[in-house]
Amino acid sequence: MIQKTLTVTDVARLLGVSTVTIYILVRELKIPHFRVRSRILFRLESINEWIDQMEGKVVPTS
Repeated sequence: MIQKTLTVTDVARLLGVSTVTIYILVRELKIPHFRVRSRILFRLESINEWIDQMEGKVVPTS
C-alpha cells in the first residue's frame, strides 16, 4: 500500500531541505498541510501538486 500522508521529516527528505525549513513554510502557510492534534501532516498528492505549482518560483525563507 502506498503511503498517502507524510510527516515533516518525510517532506523535508522529499524536498531535500531541513525540517526547520518545512516548519517555517507551515507557519507562514506556504505549503499545504493539516494537523491531527499536535502533528503536522501532508497529503502526498497535495505536496506533488504544490511542487508542480512552485517550479520556476523562488520561495523565500525568513
